[in-house]
Amino acid sequence: MLQRTSSVANIHIDTIAFSSIFEIGDSCLIQGFSRALAVQREAEYFDAHEGNFAAYPIFSEPIPLLPIDEVITIQTTQLNPIIKVQNIDIIGVSSSSVVHIGNSGNISMEARIKHIRQVYPKNRTSQG
Repeated sequence: MLQRTSSVANIHIDTIAFSSIFEIGDSCLIQGFSRALAVQREAEYFDAHEGNFAAYPIFSEPIPLLPIDEVITIQTTQLNPIIKVQNIDIIGVSSSSVVHIGNSGNISMEARIKHIRQVYPKNRTSQG
């Protein structure tokens, strides 16, 4: 892991939500995980028994991670290993995201969202 010093004078973040991380300092491992059902309905309706993630294969299917078979050779020289930033302004961090100031060893992030739209057939209205 590269060893650098991070210097940030000011940081402002409006919102951090849904399994997100704001990390200041070095970390060996960051694992983020988020899952959500996003249901959009033409008519307001709530069923207390819905929301079973197991009913949707998208939440249990393995994510294929292809192995890196390439040989990579890197030679770096850091005469001044300092990253200096004056201001960071972030509107929002969401759904298994990371804002990290510092060095990282391993980072693994996963966000799975199932979008569902429930609309009436064309020949039917919400009143009928």
